[in-house]
Amino acid sequence: MIGALSYASVFPCQVLAIKFHVALNCTTMKFDMLGSGSTGNCGLIRTKNSIVLVDAGFSCKRIKEMLIARDVCLEQVSAVFITHEHFDHIQGLRGLSKFGHISFFANKNTANAIENKYGFNIPWQTFSTADRLMFNDLNIVSFSVPHDAVDPLGYVFSVEAGGSTGGMHSIAWMTDLGYIPSHVLPYVSNVDLLILESNYDNDLLTMDTKRPPFIKARIRSRYGHLPNEMAINFIKNNKCNQWKKVILAHVSADCNNERSIRKLLDTIEELHFEVDIAHP
Repeated sequence: MIGALSYASVFPCQVLAIKFHVALNCTTMKFDMLGSGSTGNCGLIRTKNSIVLVDAGFSCKRIKEMLIARDVCLEQVSAVFITHEHFDHIQGLRGLSKFGHISFFANKNTANAIENKYGFNIPWQTFSTADRLMFNDLNIVSFSVPHDAVDPLGYVFSVEAGGSTGGMHSIAWMTDLGYIPSHVLPYVSNVDLLILESNYDNDLLTMDTKRPPFIKARIRSRYGHLPNEMAINFIKNNKCNQWKKVILAHVSADCNNERSIRKLLDTIEELHFEVDIAHP
């Protein structure tokens, strides 16, 4: 088991009493989306003994501000888990690495790619995709996803639910993928919260004037990003799972909007869980 500073850190800090939306608020696990989109991606998971980030796609200063707005100090963050090496997922790593109490996790290929491309001197704790890890009270498993990075992955974070019923509370993070391969379903089907990419509306991407044809082709490729139709069809075809909430994330600010997503969601009958949209 890999240890780190506990949730009840002794570091002093000043926090602001600002109300915020907790996307998952179980007795043993809380999640907040700090930001999601082409300009940056970062999620916050809190358990009794851990506060960890999923990706660090904003500057260290901005991440610190986002945490303070949620009554969390950067000194309390015990680990960062990276999905892949694209800059909108790792921008804050250099600044965060100056905090010696934070552990940094990535698979071996991703860690090497970040070192080679950006020259970040990160004290990595590396693993192989599909390895099962333990970090304080968190159980973590990763799974591969199709994206144009060296070894991109998604994560499932789980913690014991406690109480007389036992079991686990769990969160799956699955963004930055061109399609949804069948092998991911066993990983994400039984989680409480699924963070799922819904990047673009096909018509809006076609009409977009900011992106040249080769960028549009890259986005639409099987190693690009997930369109609304695929994301919603995945929800529709798997709505019998135990999800309590789905957050649609990595939504393009230029080539997508809530109206397009909601129109597709309205075609799903008898949803037994909430679907939220993480706005860029």
